[in-house]
Amino acid sequence: MPTLGSKARAQLPASAFAYIDSQGRRRLPIHDESHVRNALARFDQTAFEDDASRERARERLLRAAKRYRIVPLGFFDGQLKKARAGDVGRLPRGAVTLLFTDIEDSTGLLRLLGDRYAAVLKDVRGIIRASVRDAGGHEVDARADEFFAAFKDPVRALAAATGIQRAMGTHAWPQGATVCVRIGLHTGRPTLTDSGYVGIAVHTAARICSAGHGGQILVSAATREIVDGGADVTLRNLGRYTLTGLADPVGLFQVQSADLGAKFPALRVRRYRASVRR
Repeated sequence: MPTLGSKARAQLPASAFAYIDSQGRRRLPIHDESHVRNALARFDQTAFEDDASRERARERLLRAAKRYRIVPLGFFDGQLKKARAGDVGRLPRGAVTLLFTDIEDSTGLLRLLGDRYAAVLKDVRGIIRASVRDAGGHEVDARADEFFAAFKDPVRALAAATGIQRAMGTHAWPQGATVCVRIGLHTGRPTLTDSGYVGIAVHTAARICSAGHGGQILVSAATREIVDGGADVTLRNLGRYTLTGLADPVGLFQVQSADLGAKFPALRVRRYRASVRR
């Protein structure tokens, strides 16, 4: 990471920092990709004045991470460090289907809505929580505009995902705003520790979510092998893709239904091209 000298630091605007305390001291610079990554790593080592300032800094940092296409997996790996052991114990073990959601263009929405964005975020979380709960899933974490849930039954996870998108599409948003979430589903065997889920399955589910677009539901081949859509849902094969940090390409499928969006831009990841030996 390039060194940020005192002169250069002083010339940065306030928006280039995740946290400014009541004394005006500016911490956790987020003006470029390398400093965002450093701020993510140092966030839990930073002393905040109160919980409200910590949450504001977290949201600014996560928006900066999204701007640079950084998936903040460290936040999710440590998602339950402050939770009670009993809460962790209720999460499913073994083969688990993980659901990640993420609001598309949350920074643009924040600029458009200003103070009203907080109410929109609350409504989005309410919609997601209701669908997860109704489908028998378990909330794992909610950070800024991301949400993480786990299901023992992949069919119920798919039902939760479609329920979320249908409810998002019919909700009346303020100021004519378009509010959309992308959703990723992946089935694997993450390790459940005292601090939550860890393992490649968590990383894979987060990367799949990040690859999509608002209104889209992406399902990994591992989940597709277990579920085959349903009476009103089909799974369209999109091919295999190279996801950052994963050794092997991942097959992705798009969930389709008459009342869900079907046309989206190309995925935000590189399509896997197998090398041909001559």
